Amino acid sequence: MFSAVKKSISAKPSFQEIQTNILAGLTVGVIALPLSMALAIASGVPPQHGLYTAMIAGIVIALCGGSKVNISGPTAAFVVILLPIVQQFGLGGLLLSGLMAGVILLLMGLGKLGKLIEIVPYPVTVGFTAGIGVVIATFQIKDFFGLEVAAGGEHYLEKLSHIAQALTSINWQETLIGALTLAVLLAWPRLKSKVPAHLAALLVGALIAWIMTQMVNGFSVATIGSRFHYELDGLLGSGIPPIMPSFEWPWNLPGADGQPIGMSFELVRELLPSAITIAILGALESLLCAVVADGMSGKKHNPNDELIGQGLGNMLVPLFGGIPATAAIARTAANVKAGGSMPLASVVHGLFILAGILLLAPLLSYIPMASMAALLLVVAWNMSEAKHFARTLKVAPRDDVLILVLCFALTVLFDMTIAVAVGMGLAAMLFIRRSISLTDARAVETNHQAYEVPESVVVYDINGPLFFGSAHKALKTIALVRPDVRVVILDMSEVTLLDMSAIVAMESIAQDLSSKKVALIINNLQPRMLLKLRRAGIRKRRGQVEYARTMDDSFALARRMTAQG
Repeated sequence: MFSAVKKSISAKPSFQEIQTNILAGLTVGVIALPLSMALAIASGVPPQHGLYTAMIAGIVIALCGGSKVNISGPTAAFVVILLPIVQQFGLGGLLLSGLMAGVILLLMGLGKLGKLIEIVPYPVTVGFTAGIGVVIATFQIKDFFGLEVAAGGEHYLEKLSHIAQALTSINWQETLIGALTLAVLLAWPRLKSKVPAHLAALLVGALIAWIMTQMVNGFSVATIGSRFHYELDGLLGSGIPPIMPSFEWPWNLPGADGQPIGMSFELVRELLPSAITIAILGALESLLCAVVADGMSGKKHNPNDELIGQGLGNMLVPLFGGIPATAAIARTAANVKAGGSMPLASVVHGLFILAGILLLAPLLSYIPMASMAALLLVVAWNMSEAKHFARTLKVAPRDDVLILVLCFALTVLFDMTIAVAVGMGLAAMLFIRRSISLTDARAVETNHQAYEVPESVVVYDINGPLFFGSAHKALKTIALVRPDVRVVILDMSEVTLLDMSAIVAMESIAQDLSSKKVALIINNLQPRMLLKLRRAGIRKRRGQVEYARTMDDSFALARRMTAQG
């Protein structure tokens, strides 16, 4: 635990490495500043909460996590989970669910579950990330075109219907600024400039909107300053409060009705499914990001320490107004490309965000909402991984395609909680079915004369794991022995697993064979599984149940049993 902190303290980086990491942190800070605001707005909360997240999570998780180069903060993956929470439980409910998710992540890390997270099937991941991209893009239509959308509608189809009905209210001024911002976002990468595309696009959008407002009579667009307000020492302000985040318990913050949400078991119970989803998605995102970063940087992360760091960060962030955080792949990749190799880069990135809050708050208020919507449209497109989605549809087995489409549809039409639960459930069922097909029990043709055993001795070769899915299938044929059989030998040399369902099945077979006066010999079962059978009561009984280490020993026992019979 805290290995990243120990390594960062014990290591002695050169001045050049320190300088490079500081510059990398500043580069990532420039990228994260507008993205953090945009993702907070998309999640249904004022933009400063995204900045608080990037600042605090970026520092805490970098120092306590298992990756030296991961950059953590708000991400697009969380938007479809957080927005419904805000609508139903308000800011207080959102921050409380984030705190609960942090506890779950911490327990996952302490429980050494970092490796288990990596087994989530590819179709599940692609399905819900593509669905998230579609939902995010759909919800940006309102601000991009300046639509007057009717309030209400909890589900995607209802909101989509409201957006469609509002298309007649398109505002050409908002659309113009959104289109110009989107054009710069798409064209800027071709210039191969070191200035990030989204920073250039937002600057162009804000500058053109300000010039048009000054020069064209009646020209007006919604901005961060006009959309969001705050109260400071009894005075009302617009945009982002230029102060450091302050400590506050989440349950003292307002719920959906504007009153403090409070703390109760009922509230925790209602928020628990969302908290679990946040934790699972946060774990997936952070560990996937760490794997990508390892490939780019040549370093090795500790998955369990990374989960512990993510847990501590998400437990601390809500206490200062921050929304749930996880490692961000795009920002981490930018960090590695800029030369970031130590947690110092993420710390500098967090300090840059703090400086932006304190010094640039008035200027950030001029950013148009249409420009933020254009930025999120590009984020949604990149997240959707359309090429990977289409490729999976073409080349994946039918079962995987079904899981992909189902996870995508559930994410879009319902929510991430259902999509992740159903997707993981289907993937588990598919895995069990495929595992069952690998396990079998077949009668082996035995040269009875060579081994000097009578025809009344039969041998069954059992291969693969025996668990609740495969035990019945593999063992049911053993009970169907010929009337003349007197000894059954089970060659279990290749049995790799034995669970309680298999033990019960074995017990049933032993009893059934005993009732037919047929002896059972269990050959070469691994000692740890042999102990399980003995604890369950399947012990050696002379003439009924015997254990052997080799097939020669088994045939010798069979000869004695048939001779005695």
